[in-house]
Amino acid sequence: MTTLSERISQSAFDGSRLRVVLLLDLHDGAQKQFLEAYEHLRNQVASVPGHISDQLCQSIENPSQWLITSEWESAPPFLAWVNSEEHVETVQPLHGCVRDTRSLRFSILRETSKTVVAAPEPAKGRLQSAPRLGDGVVRHALTFTVKPGSEDAVAKILADYDSPRARVDETTRLRRTSLFMHGNRVVRAVEVEGDLLAALRHVSRQPEVRAVEEAINPYLEQDRDLSDPDSARMFFTRAALPTVHHVTAGRQKPEDVRRHALFYQAKDGCGMALARLLAGQDEEAADDHASPIDSSTIFQRDDVVVRLLEVGGPLDARPAQALGIEGLRKAAVLGRLLDGGANAVPTNDEEAARFLARSEMRLITDRRATES
Repeated sequence: MTTLSERISQSAFDGSRLRVVLLLDLHDGAQKQFLEAYEHLRNQVASVPGHISDQLCQSIENPSQWLITSEWESAPPFLAWVNSEEHVETVQPLHGCVRDTRSLRFSILRETSKTVVAAPEPAKGRLQSAPRLGDGVVRHALTFTVKPGSEDAVAKILADYDSPRARVDETTRLRRTSLFMHGNRVVRAVEVEGDLLAALRHVSRQPEVRAVEEAINPYLEQDRDLSDPDSARMFFTRAALPTVHHVTAGRQKPEDVRRHALFYQAKDGCGMALARLLAGQDEEAADDHASPIDSSTIFQRDDVVVRLLEVGGPLDARPAQALGIEGLRKAAVLGRLLDGGANAVPTNDEEAARFLARSEMRLITDRRATES
């Protein structure tokens, strides 16, 4: 019997196998170039740890439509690969062949196969144990850095723009946008009802947003030319900060909570492990009826981890829990994962409160959609 989880949640850390589906619409006459690029990509991904298999499919109705589907032992190895600089460079030749793409990622919940006489090799990874309860919201973030010394100028630009139209189409709506800064790092977190890609494209075309993007261009550490599709694509590909975990306890009313963001800089190669540690803490907080944390979203790419919290009351009411390290063992593990080593890890509530203050990001703007 299939049962639903009792709380709104999503996670890359449940250990279940992952199915990735990439839909592609090719330019006319680009098939030969596309197949050559795919062969190179296929050979590269075959050696990536955690990869099980992939298939290339062509539509029987429209030969310009293709599909690449791959299976992975779990989500973390796929996310590590797809967010790597190696992947960005490997897929670059595909962009010249493709008119449009859409990427979908699914945990494998159930599967059916014919019985065979010879016992097959055991499948790597496992099935998702139970369906997760969703709220119809897709959460995503972008992050980039600006030149040191320009932080105040950038913050003013990002705070003073007119909000774009929230309604994208009949099924998609921009729900909320929050902008935070920590030092010279900017994080933009968005919530979308419906199609995330459609919403991001909609926002990028709005004159209010384009004006802001052009205004901050001189301050960016990574050069970009938004008039050049390849330059813009590469910038936003590298800026993507995917959601790896979300949980909502749902104990408090939306008007009774306040949004906070915490920034964690992991050691080289430890970002995913750090995100997993924090995800476990947030699952425990969701079970704790005395916890002021009502929901948590963890974003991670490479060694950058950002934790978005909805908190009822002061953030430092339980500083260790707010940091995601309630318990001495968790603090010690955090010390091994954070850039800076164990010396920076708090050992009591007073130190945790100071550490929390250093980790909290500055809220620049937090906007909810007002359109119905």
